[in-house]
Amino acid sequence: MRTRSPIRFVFTASIVAIAAASAGGCSSIANIAKGDVTGSVASPTAPTPRSEADWRKDIDVYGQRYRNEPKDAEAALRYGTALRATGQRAQAAAVLEQAAIANPGDRALIAAYGRALVDNGNYQQGFETLSRAHSPDSPDWHILSIQGTALDRLGRHEDARRYYDNALKIRPNEPSVLSNLGMSYLLSKQLANAEQVLRRAHEGDRSDMRIRQNLALSIGLQGRVPEAESIVSAGLSPDEAAESVSTLKQMLPRGDQPTPRRARSAETGGASRS
Repeated sequence: MRTRSPIRFVFTASIVAIAAASAGGCSSIANIAKGDVTGSVASPTAPTPRSEADWRKDIDVYGQRYRNEPKDAEAALRYGTALRATGQRAQAAAVLEQAAIANPGDRALIAAYGRALVDNGNYQQGFETLSRAHSPDSPDWHILSIQGTALDRLGRHEDARRYYDNALKIRPNEPSVLSNLGMSYLLSKQLANAEQVLRRAHEGDRSDMRIRQNLALSIGLQGRVPEAESIVSAGLSPDEAAESVSTLKQMLPRGDQPTPRRARSAETGGASRS
Protein backbone atom coordinates (compact mmCIF):
# COMPACT_ATOMS: atom_id res chain seq x y z
CA MET A 1 0.00 0.00 0.00
CA ARG A 2 1.31 3.43 -0.89
CA THR A 3 2.31 5.39 2.18
CA ARG A 4 1.34 8.99 2.67
CA SER A 5 3.79 11.67 1.72
CA PRO A 6 5.20 13.66 4.66
CA ILE A 7 4.76 16.79 2.58
CA ARG A 8 1.47 18.30 3.70
CA PHE A 9 0.28 21.73 4.75
CA VAL A 10 -1.78 22.45 7.83
CA PHE A 11 -4.77 24.05 6.16
CA THR A 12 -6.69 22.44 3.33
CA ALA A 13 -5.42 23.18 -0.15
CA SER A 14 -8.40 25.39 -0.97
CA ILE A 15 -7.94 27.53 2.13
CA VAL A 16 -4.22 28.02 1.59
CA ALA A 17 -4.87 28.72 -2.06
CA ILE A 18 -7.19 31.52 -1.00
CA ALA A 19 -4.46 32.86 1.25
CA ALA A 20 -1.88 32.66 -1.50
CA ALA A 21 -4.18 34.28 -4.01
CA SER A 22 -5.09 37.07 -1.62
CA ALA A 23 -1.54 37.73 -0.49
CA GLY A 24 0.21 37.45 -3.83
CA GLY A 25 -2.42 38.26 -6.41
CA CYS A 26 -2.45 34.84 -8.10
CA SER A 27 -5.35 32.81 -9.37
CA SER A 28 -6.86 30.02 -7.29
CA ILE A 29 -4.66 26.93 -6.83
CA ALA A 30 -6.38 23.60 -6.26
CA ASN A 31 -5.46 19.99 -5.47
CA ILE A 32 -2.02 20.82 -4.08
CA ALA A 33 -1.86 18.92 -0.82
CA LYS A 34 -4.14 17.29 1.69
CA GLY A 35 -4.24 19.28 4.88
CA ASP A 36 -5.04 19.06 8.54
CA VAL A 37 -5.81 21.25 11.48
CA THR A 38 -2.75 21.61 13.65
CA GLY A 39 -3.14 20.11 17.08
CA SER A 40 -5.35 17.39 18.45
CA VAL A 41 -8.30 16.99 20.76
CA ALA A 42 -7.10 13.61 21.92
CA SER A 43 -4.12 14.22 24.15
CA PRO A 44 -2.10 17.13 25.60
CA THR A 45 1.11 15.30 24.72
CA ALA A 46 2.55 14.57 21.30
CA PRO A 47 1.13 11.32 19.92
CA THR A 48 3.39 8.43 19.03
CA PRO A 49 3.77 8.28 15.23
CA ARG A 50 1.68 5.49 13.72
CA SER A 51 1.87 3.80 10.36
CA GLU A 52 -0.91 3.34 7.84
CA ALA A 53 -0.95 -0.34 8.82
CA ASP A 54 -1.52 0.59 12.48
CA TRP A 55 -4.52 2.73 11.57
CA ARG A 56 -5.91 0.03 9.29
CA LYS A 57 -5.64 -2.45 12.13
CA ASP A 58 -7.60 -0.07 14.37
CA ILE A 59 -10.28 0.20 11.69
CA ASP A 60 -10.66 -3.57 11.65
CA VAL A 61 -10.57 -4.06 15.44
CA TYR A 62 -12.58 -1.07 16.64
CA GLY A 63 -14.85 -1.05 13.61
CA GLN A 64 -15.99 -4.54 14.52
CA ARG A 65 -16.44 -3.53 18.17
CA TYR A 66 -18.46 -0.51 17.11
CA ARG A 67 -20.68 -2.56 14.81
CA ASN A 68 -21.28 -5.05 17.61
CA GLU A 69 -22.11 -2.29 20.09
CA PRO A 70 -22.74 1.17 18.55
CA LYS A 71 -23.02 2.74 22.01
CA ASP A 72 -19.43 1.72 22.91
CA ALA A 73 -17.89 5.18 23.27
CA GLU A 74 -14.27 4.04 23.28
CA ALA A 75 -14.73 1.86 20.21
CA ALA A 76 -16.50 4.66 18.35
CA LEU A 77 -13.81 7.19 19.24
CA ARG A 78 -10.95 4.93 18.19
CA TYR A 79 -12.77 3.82 15.04
CA GLY A 80 -13.60 7.39 14.06
CA THR A 81 -10.03 8.52 14.75
CA ALA A 82 -8.62 5.73 12.58
CA LEU A 83 -11.06 6.51 9.76
CA ARG A 84 -10.02 10.14 9.87
CA ALA A 85 -6.31 9.24 9.91
CA THR A 86 -6.73 7.19 6.74
CA GLY A 87 -8.57 9.94 4.90
CA GLN A 88 -12.10 8.60 5.35
CA ARG A 89 -13.32 11.81 6.90
CA ALA A 90 -16.96 11.73 5.86
CA GLN A 91 -17.35 8.25 7.30
CA ALA A 92 -15.51 9.32 10.45
CA ALA A 93 -17.96 12.19 10.92
CA ALA A 94 -20.93 9.86 10.45
CA VAL A 95 -19.62 7.36 13.02
CA LEU A 96 -18.78 10.06 15.54
CA GLU A 97 -22.14 11.79 15.06
CA GLN A 98 -24.05 8.62 15.93
CA ALA A 99 -21.75 7.91 18.86
CA ALA A 100 -22.16 11.45 20.20
CA ILE A 101 -25.95 11.10 19.99
CA ALA A 102 -25.76 7.79 21.87
CA ASN A 103 -23.39 9.26 24.48
CA PRO A 104 -24.52 12.89 24.90
CA GLY A 105 -22.41 13.47 28.00
CA ASP A 106 -19.13 12.21 26.56
CA ARG A 107 -17.09 15.33 25.85
CA ALA A 108 -14.27 13.45 24.16
CA LEU A 109 -16.72 12.10 21.59
CA ILE A 110 -18.33 15.50 21.14
CA ALA A 111 -14.90 17.06 20.61
CA ALA A 112 -13.94 14.42 18.06
CA TYR A 113 -17.24 14.89 16.22
CA GLY A 114 -16.80 18.67 16.20
CA ARG A 115 -13.33 18.31 14.76
CA ALA A 116 -14.63 15.89 12.13
CA LEU A 117 -17.21 18.48 11.11
CA VAL A 118 -14.48 21.10 10.72
CA ASP A 119 -12.42 18.63 8.69
CA ASN A 120 -15.37 18.17 6.33
CA GLY A 121 -15.97 21.87 5.83
CA ASN A 122 -18.95 22.25 8.18
CA TYR A 123 -17.24 25.08 10.00
CA GLN A 124 -20.17 26.74 11.76
CA GLN A 125 -21.69 23.46 12.95
CA GLY A 126 -18.24 22.22 13.95
CA PHE A 127 -17.57 25.39 15.94
CA GLU A 128 -20.88 25.09 17.76
CA THR A 129 -20.37 21.39 18.46
CA LEU A 130 -16.89 22.02 19.84
CA SER A 131 -18.37 24.63 22.18
CA ARG A 132 -20.26 21.79 23.87
CA ALA A 133 -17.06 19.79 24.38
CA HIS A 134 -15.65 22.14 27.03
CA SER A 135 -16.81 25.01 29.21
CA PRO A 136 -15.62 28.54 30.05
CA ASP A 137 -14.68 27.44 33.57
CA SER A 138 -12.71 24.46 32.23
CA PRO A 139 -11.49 25.30 28.73
CA ASP A 140 -9.41 22.90 26.64
CA TRP A 141 -6.61 24.53 24.66
CA HIS A 142 -6.79 21.91 21.90
CA ILE A 143 -10.47 22.65 21.35
CA LEU A 144 -9.96 26.41 21.51
CA SER A 145 -7.34 26.14 18.78
CA ILE A 146 -9.58 24.06 16.52
CA GLN A 147 -12.45 26.48 17.11
CA GLY A 148 -10.07 29.20 15.98
CA THR A 149 -9.40 27.39 12.72
CA ALA A 150 -13.14 27.04 12.15
CA LEU A 151 -13.57 30.79 12.60
CA ASP A 152 -10.64 31.47 10.28
CA ARG A 153 -12.26 29.38 7.59
CA LEU A 154 -15.45 31.37 8.08
CA GLY A 155 -13.42 34.53 7.46
CA ARG A 156 -13.68 35.70 11.08
CA HIS A 157 -9.94 36.14 11.60
CA GLU A 158 -10.01 38.56 14.53
CA ASP A 159 -12.45 36.33 16.42
CA ALA A 160 -10.23 33.33 15.61
CA ARG A 161 -7.19 35.04 17.12
CA ARG A 162 -9.01 35.56 20.39
CA TYR A 163 -9.46 31.78 20.57
CA TYR A 164 -5.78 31.21 19.81
CA ASP A 165 -4.81 33.78 22.43
CA ASN A 166 -6.96 32.01 25.02
CA ALA A 167 -5.41 28.68 24.07
CA LEU A 168 -1.93 30.18 24.48
CA LYS A 169 -2.84 31.45 27.95
CA ILE A 170 -3.40 27.83 28.92
CA ARG A 171 -0.51 26.42 26.88
CA PRO A 172 2.07 29.21 26.39
CA ASN A 173 4.21 28.97 23.27
CA GLU A 174 2.47 25.79 22.07
CA PRO A 175 3.82 25.34 18.50
CA SER A 176 0.57 23.94 17.06
CA VAL A 177 -1.46 26.90 18.31
CA LEU A 178 1.19 29.38 17.15
CA SER A 179 1.12 27.74 13.73
CA ASN A 180 -2.64 28.19 13.45
CA LEU A 181 -2.29 31.79 14.64
CA GLY A 182 0.40 32.43 12.04
CA MET A 183 -1.82 31.00 9.30
CA SER A 184 -4.64 33.25 10.51
CA TYR A 185 -2.41 36.27 9.88
CA LEU A 186 -1.45 34.84 6.49
CA LEU A 187 -5.09 34.39 5.51
CA SER A 188 -5.73 38.06 6.29
CA LYS A 189 -2.63 39.08 4.30
CA GLN A 190 -0.60 40.24 7.31
CA LEU A 191 2.50 38.50 6.04
CA ALA A 192 5.10 39.99 8.39
CA ASN A 193 2.98 39.06 11.42
CA ALA A 194 2.48 35.59 9.97
CA GLU A 195 6.22 35.09 9.54
CA GLN A 196 6.99 36.32 13.05
CA VAL A 197 4.51 33.96 14.71
CA LEU A 198 5.42 31.01 12.50
CA ARG A 199 9.10 31.48 13.35
CA ARG A 200 8.16 31.14 17.01
CA ALA A 201 6.21 27.99 16.21
CA HIS A 202 9.15 26.57 14.24
CA GLU A 203 11.58 27.35 17.04
CA GLY A 204 9.31 25.44 19.41
CA ASP A 205 9.10 22.34 17.20
CA ARG A 206 11.60 22.06 14.39
CA SER A 207 10.52 18.50 13.67
CA ASP A 208 6.99 19.43 12.55
CA MET A 209 7.05 19.55 8.76
CA ARG A 210 3.68 21.28 8.58
CA ILE A 211 4.90 24.22 10.67
CA ARG A 212 8.07 24.48 8.61
CA GLN A 213 6.07 24.54 5.38
CA ASN A 214 3.72 27.21 6.71
CA LEU A 215 6.73 29.35 7.67
CA ALA A 216 8.22 28.85 4.21
CA LEU A 217 4.92 29.86 2.60
CA SER A 218 4.77 33.08 4.63
CA ILE A 219 8.31 33.94 3.54
CA GLY A 220 7.80 32.96 -0.09
CA LEU A 221 4.71 35.16 -0.36
CA GLN A 222 6.91 38.10 0.63
CA GLY A 223 9.15 37.45 -2.37
CA ARG A 224 12.02 35.73 -0.52
CA VAL A 225 11.66 32.50 -2.47
CA PRO A 226 15.24 31.13 -2.11
CA GLU A 227 15.01 31.54 1.66
CA ALA A 228 11.63 29.80 1.69
CA GLU A 229 12.98 26.91 -0.39
CA SER A 230 15.95 26.53 1.97
CA ILE A 231 13.66 26.33 4.99
CA VAL A 232 11.18 23.90 3.49
CA SER A 233 13.83 21.46 2.22
CA ALA A 234 16.16 21.43 5.23
CA GLY A 235 16.90 17.97 6.56
CA LEU A 236 14.94 16.10 3.86
CA SER A 237 16.12 13.49 1.43
CA PRO A 238 16.71 14.76 -2.13
CA ASP A 239 13.39 13.34 -3.35
CA GLU A 240 11.43 14.75 -0.39
CA ALA A 241 13.17 18.11 -0.73
CA ALA A 242 12.28 18.29 -4.42
CA GLU A 243 8.66 17.41 -3.68
CA SER A 244 8.46 19.96 -0.90
CA VAL A 245 9.96 22.76 -3.00
CA SER A 246 7.66 21.87 -5.89
CA THR A 247 4.62 22.04 -3.59
CA LEU A 248 5.78 25.38 -2.19
CA LYS A 249 6.19 26.84 -5.69
CA GLN A 250 2.64 25.77 -6.59
CA MET A 251 1.38 27.72 -3.57
CA LEU A 252 3.10 30.90 -4.69
CA PRO A 253 1.76 33.29 -7.35
CA ARG A 254 1.96 31.87 -10.84
CA GLY A 255 4.26 33.32 -13.42
CA ASP A 256 7.02 35.50 -12.05
CA GLN A 257 7.60 35.05 -8.33
CA PRO A 258 6.39 37.97 -6.21
CA THR A 259 8.81 40.75 -5.55
CA PRO A 260 9.27 42.25 -2.09
CA ARG A 261 7.47 45.37 -3.33
CA ARG A 262 4.39 43.37 -4.36
CA ALA A 263 4.42 41.44 -1.10
CA ARG A 264 4.59 44.64 0.95
CA SER A 265 1.65 46.04 -1.00
CA ALA A 266 -0.35 42.89 -0.35
CA GLU A 267 0.44 43.06 3.34
CA THR A 268 -0.63 46.70 3.53
CA GLY A 269 -3.85 45.73 1.79
CA GLY A 270 -4.52 43.22 4.57
CA ALA A 271 -4.89 46.01 7.11
CA SER A 272 -8.38 46.84 5.88
CA ARG A 273 -10.88 43.98 6.02
CA SER A 274 -14.43 43.82 4.84
